[in-house]
Amino acid sequence: MAIVAARGLVKTYGEGRAARRVLDGAALSVEAGEVIAILGRSGSGKSTLLHLLGGLDRPDAGTITVAGEPVTGASEKELSSLRRRRIGFVFQFFHLLPELTGEANVLLAGRVRGAPPESAERGRELVDRLGLRPVADALPSRLSGGEQQRFAIARALVNDPVLVLADEPTGNLDVQAGAEVLRLLRTGAADGRAVVMVTHESAAAAIADRVLTLRDGRLVE
Repeated sequence: MAIVAARGLVKTYGEGRAARRVLDGAALSVEAGEVIAILGRSGSGKSTLLHLLGGLDRPDAGTITVAGEPVTGASEKELSSLRRRRIGFVFQFFHLLPELTGEANVLLAGRVRGAPPESAERGRELVDRLGLRPVADALPSRLSGGEQQRFAIARALVNDPVLVLADEPTGNLDVQAGAEVLRLLRTGAADGRAVVMVTHESAAAAIADRVLTLRDGRLVE
């Protein structure tokens, strides 16, 4: 069974003559262990697609399941539970809480209601595994971009999701830090997760098992 199965996705913004259909029948299937890179020009709907897959937005038409659980048609309560249990998000701008240390940002994600009881221990192990222990007590303002993104990845993995959605994860990083982040995403897939990554960088696309382009509202090889 595919970790992600999306069919016939349609999403339109605006109304009347100003309406713009960014997704027009898009379909995607991703297996455990796969890294999928999605390319496309600016404004083509790449981030919209990720938001739909993660239940952060709803399509106008089509169906999405994650690990066999419905995303489309689910209530907000059901979607919130699905995101906590099944989905990890990695964003271009990190989104770490500035008043918490790097490690505290990771552990906070494991304290939400419904998180696995072993999340706190897993979070500390991830901080160690990702080489972040020397800066674990630093606030985000004291961390480099690469360190912030590694903490963000640890936060995304703390509840052991089956799906990782990464939106331009190397967009704000230098070459060396970006390469490390890509290695971590590849490792996440090797651990049995599905990784869907939106990117415009050739180095990021190079680690993918498949590269898809979002064109005219559809994903093409």
